[in-house]
Amino acid sequence: MKKTGATFSRRQMLGLLGAGVAASPRLLAQTSSPMPPANTDASRLARDEAFWKEVGSYYDRAEGIINLEHGYWGKMARPVQEQYLAATQMVNKQLSYYARRDYGRDAAESVRRVARALDVEPEEIVLTRNATESIHNLIRQYQRITADDALLYADIDYPSFQQTMQWLADSAGATGVMLKLPPRASQQNILDLYRSAFDEHPNLKLILLTHVSNQHGLVVPVAAITQEARRRGIDVICDSAQSWGLLDFTLPELGVDWAGFNLHKWIGSPVGVGALYMRRGTLEKISPYPGERDPDNTRAATRVHTATSNFAAILAVPAALDFHEALGGANKEARLRYLRGLWTQEADTMPHIEVLGGADEDSWTGMASFRLRDQSSAAEVNALQKRLEQEFGIFTVARYELGSGACIRVTPQVFTTPDELAQLVSALKRLQA
Repeated sequence: MKKTGATFSRRQMLGLLGAGVAASPRLLAQTSSPMPPANTDASRLARDEAFWKEVGSYYDRAEGIINLEHGYWGKMARPVQEQYLAATQMVNKQLSYYARRDYGRDAAESVRRVARALDVEPEEIVLTRNATESIHNLIRQYQRITADDALLYADIDYPSFQQTMQWLADSAGATGVMLKLPPRASQQNILDLYRSAFDEHPNLKLILLTHVSNQHGLVVPVAAITQEARRRGIDVICDSAQSWGLLDFTLPELGVDWAGFNLHKWIGSPVGVGALYMRRGTLEKISPYPGERDPDNTRAATRVHTATSNFAAILAVPAALDFHEALGGANKEARLRYLRGLWTQEADTMPHIEVLGGADEDSWTGMASFRLRDQSSAAEVNALQKRLEQEFGIFTVARYELGSGACIRVTPQVFTTPDELAQLVSALKRLQA
């Protein structure tokens, strides 16, 4: 590297690193992306196969398997991957010289982009490694529980969060309550069940709400439940690990005080980037992470301690958001809902198939689940997952934590084709044999 006196010039650094390599997300070239046609609404665009074929050309596809398990993490679009690789190369070259001098400012730009996309203030957002880290910290560090209180969670929640909520209740001698939702539910069904639980447990202090269940894609009416909870003095932690990018929304629409997110699922960042939201004025209820200090309750960043993170992944966040926003959150949501309908509408007519998830359109997402009717044990669902993969070349995943039993989750992505879902439908028909 070329020296200039005793210091390095950032512009000289950029030149030396070559085309496509950058030290700051503010200086990266604009991310290329497909542009939706003008004056086309999301529902109509969802059926425009030429456009979505173009979108698919921005992703590298694996051969030999139909992958319908995109709920684990999302594939980076090729322009995002290029930015990530460039940032990885830059960080690997510059090491601590960059990390200690400039990374803080560049990471702050990624925070600002996330905050702007969610329509909140940058000081309300902390970048984490994933939503699990964010939600675990919120639950473990919540400091208002006493032995007289109750906590509420549901069978549709992420299994680890269910366990952590019960741990918090047990650690304070409080009561942990699990709410079981039906396998198919509407927005009104869900709201009524939560209201009934509030009435039955007037000592509720804290509830966990999952915006979109990782088990079967059910959408929970978070805003309506939160409004009811706030009226009763109940605090709400919202798990949005699966929802941001799968649904098109902003945080003020949900009205929650705290939430955890992933950027590496439906926003399309590199793996290892999540976010924690803490609404201004709520910090006093969540203690700082052990070893951190915040006597004035003004710094949301003290609620986590990620130590050394993947610098390049965080630097690639603006590129991921560029691609996501160019494609359009509403357009992505509509396309994924459309793809889900291509298989669930057919499956609903098959007497040997039970489709799980939403009972009305507002309760659906692009993610849904199914099982063979009257076959909900873990062993039966595991056998079904293996059969889909080995006999039909379709990769899915089994989920186990619903109160009604295990199921197979089907999760297409924006580059999934109708033909691939037609092959799933064909496989479902043949499962009867």
